[in-house]
Amino acid sequence: MKKIFLYLIFITICSSCVSTKQTTYFQGEPVSKSDIYKLNNEPYRLQVNDILYIDIKAENPEIVSLFKSSGSNDAGGAAAKGEGLYFTGYTVDRHGNIRIPYIGDLNVLGYTEKEIREKIEVELAKFLKNPEAVFVTVKLAGIKFVATGEVGSPGTINLMQNEVTIIDAIANAGEISEMGNRQEVIVIRKSLDGVKKYKLDFTKIAIFESDNFYIQPNDIIYVPPLKQKSWGTGTTGLQTFSTAVTILSFLVSSVLLVKNL
Repeated sequence: MKKIFLYLIFITICSSCVSTKQTTYFQGEPVSKSDIYKLNNEPYRLQVNDILYIDIKAENPEIVSLFKSSGSNDAGGAAAKGEGLYFTGYTVDRHGNIRIPYIGDLNVLGYTEKEIREKIEVELAKFLKNPEAVFVTVKLAGIKFVATGEVGSPGTINLMQNEVTIIDAIANAGEISEMGNRQEVIVIRKSLDGVKKYKLDFTKIAIFESDNFYIQPNDIIYVPPLKQKSWGTGTTGLQTFSTAVTILSFLVSSVLLVKNL
């Protein structure tokens, strides 16, 4: 009975601990997939609630000042930052439109940055004698995403970058905690085709070749907990052993108490 009991404790400790294989990133050999490169480099198409930074320049600033939203002239100040662009940028409304002074509503839903720039240039040509002298810049106002679950700093994050990898996203969310499941990181994405869910394995080097290696604006990244967390047995062998000893002490005390009644 003593051997069986010790064996059960040993099995419990082994099964409850978090192994290095579960916590080590990018295991295995790199793989090469040329088709994935093409997928990762397709331009992003705008969705509802995206925010655009639009700048219109000309030799004579007064010519184009009428077409700018208030505050957008301060491109070097708060308007160029994520917080400022919330107020001075152009937000895609629920109908897929942005509203530009004098031009009015312009539908941008499903369009790329380049296509939107070309649409604005066409509209400006209706008002200006020399539209070719006008320089239009259209950029997505950073990439905003939500990181939740077993990460160090869950919340909404906005990175002022043109591209954000899943590695960037997790690093800016405070990394995955000890109890986070690195093998089943979930990305929830709302697109024009509906809501989709993808799973990524941070323990495999193949993540660098995943077609979801680059996240998209408004993605939700969820890191689920390992089953050891729900058991409450600990992440290391010492923690698990301490838990097992505590449970054993409770059981022995209960048996002795029952015998003495």
